[in-house]
Amino acid sequence: MPRQSRLDAPGLLHHVMVRGIERKPIFSDDQDRDALVDRLASVLPETQTACYAWVFMDNHAHFLFRSPAAA
Repeated sequence: MPRQSRLDAPGLLHHVMVRGIERKPIFSDDQDRDALVDRLASVLPETQTACYAWVFMDNHAHFLFRSPAAA
């Protein structure tokens, strides 16, 4: 059963967590982590989203994002 939709009002902070299936590792090595940072570095400015913090663990990652303010 899918989760309920999240509230997304302009300028809100969002705690986002990603986790591997069955808590298996999502990163093989530091190159995988670097690739995700590189992707975020290109996507965040395009979407006007701010990333205030992140942490990478072997089997999950946490992010603190702020959605863009209303135009």
